[in-house]
Amino acid sequence: MDIIEISTSLIDEDRDQPRYQFDEDSLDELMKSIEELGLLSPIKVRTTKGGRYKIIYGNRRYKACKKLGKATIPCIVSTVTDELEIYLEQIAENLTREGFSPIEEAEAFNKLMSDSKFSSSIKYLSSKLGKPESYIKNKCELLKFGNPVKKLIVSGTEIRKDKLTESQLLPLKDLPIEHRDPLALMVAKDEMPVSDVKKIARLFKDKDISDNTKAKLLYKSGYELLETWSVFEQNKAERTKAAPAKPAAKGGKAAPAKEQQVASPSIPALTIVDDASQVAEAETKEARAIKAVEAEAITPVRLAPIQRDLQQMLASVPANNPLSLETLHSYEAIDEAAQESFIVELDWLVESLELHLQEWKKVQSMVSAKPKAVILVTGE
Repeated sequence: MDIIEISTSLIDEDRDQPRYQFDEDSLDELMKSIEELGLLSPIKVRTTKGGRYKIIYGNRRYKACKKLGKATIPCIVSTVTDELEIYLEQIAENLTREGFSPIEEAEAFNKLMSDSKFSSSIKYLSSKLGKPESYIKNKCELLKFGNPVKKLIVSGTEIRKDKLTESQLLPLKDLPIEHRDPLALMVAKDEMPVSDVKKIARLFKDKDISDNTKAKLLYKSGYELLETWSVFEQNKAERTKAAPAKPAAKGGKAAPAKEQQVASPSIPALTIVDDASQVAEAETKEARAIKAVEAEAITPVRLAPIQRDLQQMLASVPANNPLSLETLHSYEAIDEAAQESFIVELDWLVESLELHLQEWKKVQSMVSAKPKAVILVTGE
């Protein structure tokens, strides 16, 4: 491979090459090195019209030599003309150099796969560049974020203020953009470790929390969101733990409980904290509902889904006075951190109940118009 000296004035930069960000401090260091030791590694160029040359790789070295006023630059002249091969060579070379940013990589990979001039596949790029397919996919995921976030992305894994690593961003990549970018900027500001980012991402992926509530959560700091996540998870675990056992067989004894929960597949679990008489009354309501079906002489072997949901709903509704003044005033006794989580859960519960109330009103209208339309639905 011959190395020849070419006049600096005959060499042009490639404006379409993958790397376009050049750190000035790094360029100054390179200039000092060239001034003291000379250019240790030649640049690579290809011939173009009019006896000129275009850089394939070595833009930084070219810039440094030009700033130093070098008349000529040692070059390797390539005979390759295929645009895809040239672009792949530029990427491969930059991957070995410092300062090739994750966003520059992502844009280069995306260009190879989306530009009709290249139309490459991930599998092809993986084999040509020696990078796993997952590596290329994860880089391209960075392009989902907006420009303010992209400008903060840096190489490496070091957590720095107002900077973002790939590892910090990837847990947020599948969130809607209205949540994704604000959370990313919050993570950069609060220097949040990856483990904490994953917790916040799980909070915003939880389908039990409404978009309206999530929008309110964006006004919190990163560490306030962590506290909200922690309390929310604890409360969810307690609700799961307190879920009732399966109903006793006919003729068996029901398990006594002062605090019961009835979980329905169509509504969130509702907690009934009351005395045994209220529990008994709820059970009586359920019995009346079953008896009403039996009175019509239509008793399916298995309850239809809507009947099952209705009975569970009836059993979950506290009798007479579900929220006493004492219960309402007890909110003041909750500590401040728990109050935030309580508000989030309360918003979610009210919105969910309002939604299901609308659906039950539709059923009620149907039943009023055709009394037996719902009852005649048989097993699942």
